[in-house]
Amino acid sequence: MALNENYELVEAIEPDVARLTEEHKARRTHWYFHDIVPWERGESFRDKPWDVSQCTISENARTSLVLNLLTEDNLPYYHSLIEQNLPKTSAFTAWNHLWTAEEGQHAIGIRSYLLTSRNCDPDELEDDRMATVINGYEPTYDDPTEIFAYTAVQELATRVSHRNAGKITDDPAAYEMMKNIAADENHHYIFYKSVMQAMLDQSPETVLAGIFKTLDGFQMPGVAMPRFVRRSLEVAKAGVYNLRIHHDKVVMPVLRDWRIANLTGLKPAAAELQEKIMAVPAQIMEKAERFEKRMGMSYA
Repeated sequence: MALNENYELVEAIEPDVARLTEEHKARRTHWYFHDIVPWERGESFRDKPWDVSQCTISENARTSLVLNLLTEDNLPYYHSLIEQNLPKTSAFTAWNHLWTAEEGQHAIGIRSYLLTSRNCDPDELEDDRMATVINGYEPTYDDPTEIFAYTAVQELATRVSHRNAGKITDDPAAYEMMKNIAADENHHYIFYKSVMQAMLDQSPETVLAGIFKTLDGFQMPGVAMPRFVRRSLEVAKAGVYNLRIHHDKVVMPVLRDWRIANLTGLKPAAAELQEKIMAVPAQIMEKAERFEKRMGMSYA
C-alpha cells in the first residue's frame, strides 16, 4: 500500500484516537513528583561538593536511573517525530500534547531524586544531558504504522525498565518514583497498542510491515547518549533490561495483545510478514542466550 494510503488509514481511525484519549484521561491517576522527592535529604553542592561516597544506592541502580533519565530527556524529539508526521488539527495532535505533558514529569522527577539524594555526579549528569539532547534522536520513520508500532513497543519497554530500576534501588523514595513513572508508561502503552489494534482491524496488510520493521530492528532511544553501550551492559547484567526481558516482557506480550498469530485471510505478502514477525522471538532468544553465556549469566 502506498504511503499516502497509510495516512488515509490514520484519518480513518481518528474517532478511535479521540475515544482512546478520553479513556486514558479517565484511567490514569494524576500524581506529583514533588510529593515523592526526599527534599529533606538535599544539600548545597556549592557548600558541600559531591563525592561518590555520599551515594546511598548501588552503582547498578545509579546507572539504571541515569540511563532511564537520559532516555526521558529526549522527549522533544519523540514529540517532534509524531507532530511532524501527522495532521496538525487531528485527535493525534491533542493526544501528542497530552502525552508530552505527562512524560515531562518523568525526567523532572528522576533528576530531582538523583540530585536531592546525591546519587549522581551533578556535573556529569548535566554534561550528559547536554550531549544527549544535542546529539538528538531522529529515526527515519515517516510511516505512521512504523511510528506507532515503535511507540507502543518503546512504551512497554520503558515501563519494564523503570519498574525494574526502582526495584534494585532499595530506596523507598526511588521505588515510589519509578513505580509511578512505570504506571504512566503502562497507560501510554495501552493507548499506543490500541491505536495499532485499530489500524490492524482496518488494514492488517498495511500494518504488519511497520510491526515487523519495529520488532526486527528495535533499539531503545538512547543510542546517542554518552557511554550508552557500557551503561546498557551494566543495566542488562543487573537484570533491569536485557534481551531475555525484552523477549519475555515486551515482544511476547505485544504479539499476544495484537493477536498476530491468529490473523487469517491475509494476502500472500502479508502472510509472509506474519511468518517473519512470529519468527522474531526465537531470534531474540538466540541472541539472549549468546549474550548470557558470554557474560556468565544464568537463568536456571
